[in-house]
Amino acid sequence: MVGMRDVAKKAGVSLSTVSLVVNNTGYVSDVMRAKVEAAMRELDYIPNELARNLYHDRTNTIGVIMPTIVHPFFATLTAALQREFASRGLKTLLCSTADANTGEGEYVDMLQRHMMDGIIMAAHTEHPADYWTSIRRPIVAFDRFLGAGVPTVRSDHEQGGRLIAQHLIASGAHHVILAGGPRAQFSGGTTFPTVRYHLTVERMLAAAGIACDYVEVGAVADVTAHEAMARRIFDRYQGVDAIVGADVVAAMALQEAGRRGIDVPRDLQVIAYDGTLITELAGKRLTSVRQDFPAIAAALADCMNEQIAAGDDSGRQSGAKRSGAADAAAADAATSTDAAGGNMSDGDASGGNAVDAVSTGVPAAAGSDAVEAIGGVTVGAGEAGGGAENERVIPVSFIPGETTR
Repeated sequence: MVGMRDVAKKAGVSLSTVSLVVNNTGYVSDVMRAKVEAAMRELDYIPNELARNLYHDRTNTIGVIMPTIVHPFFATLTAALQREFASRGLKTLLCSTADANTGEGEYVDMLQRHMMDGIIMAAHTEHPADYWTSIRRPIVAFDRFLGAGVPTVRSDHEQGGRLIAQHLIASGAHHVILAGGPRAQFSGGTTFPTVRYHLTVERMLAAAGIACDYVEVGAVADVTAHEAMARRIFDRYQGVDAIVGADVVAAMALQEAGRRGIDVPRDLQVIAYDGTLITELAGKRLTSVRQDFPAIAAALADCMNEQIAAGDDSGRQSGAKRSGAADAAAADAATSTDAAGGNMSDGDASGGNAVDAVSTGVPAAAGSDAVEAIGGVTVGAGEAGGGAENERVIPVSFIPGETTR
């Protein structure tokens, strides 16, 4: 098998010069670079990617933990993340906890053993906050609080709740049904992802004197249960004239209304929350609050880059050295610590400050006061957000459709 020493001999240069070219670190003159690249082509030399990653203490792989990819929201978010990471030269390793019937522990173990560079945590977890903060490796949370020091990216659910409530109040709704996940997840350190919009709608409708009831849909992975939920709403709440829920919930409610001869939107308004492709496939174009998946993915990737870079800086400042295993494996990838120079990988360098342009959205401090729900459930900023300094909030959009007046 052709190695770097063969390339060096063919090009008539030192092994360290080949290392600088292969790893794209340090300065090499154009003439020398051309000699090395010509030798590589002539010898059909293929760089040892594993050794090169170990040399930089990188795998260029990000673990993404989702509760399920059966649900359209998480499938859409996963696709957006894969596109975003691929554009930065990074690979995505997916863990779907419900679909694979495994928890996040396996991925955390892989992260701690440096088999991946970081984790995007987007699934519900029962671990306490000190579990996540004790890992001391790059972790970014989506739509949940994992503890002080763990950055969070989320949509502006307070804004989404306000947009929904303002529309329902203006359209003359009298009895609204909110459908969502288990109510027990509305409190505690790792809140149900969309808790803020539910609570905001409840608070605003109560202030306007509009009846509002909450119906639990069930587990997020059990999409088939949504049809039974739609039937249950119409059987139990005879006077309902507005239903709000995730895209699949809204689509099932619209179809059940059609089976019962209920006119939408004259007698019943239906509003979807998420804005996935499902809103276009329900029979009528659903009015929806759309989460900005590309912006969410970009913000998550930027936060991850910052966490990895912060770890690099910490390691350099403490004089951290590469492990013996990495040194041995990298023998064919480079010969000099100076050649590495501590540069970030392509994945780290790309993307820059994209989140500043994409939008950090509404400042996290906005709407950070405790939001009180009907029934006494209260979620404060510390519980549901993670703190203004460590949170990025992405705006949502209200998209009018054919299911509201």
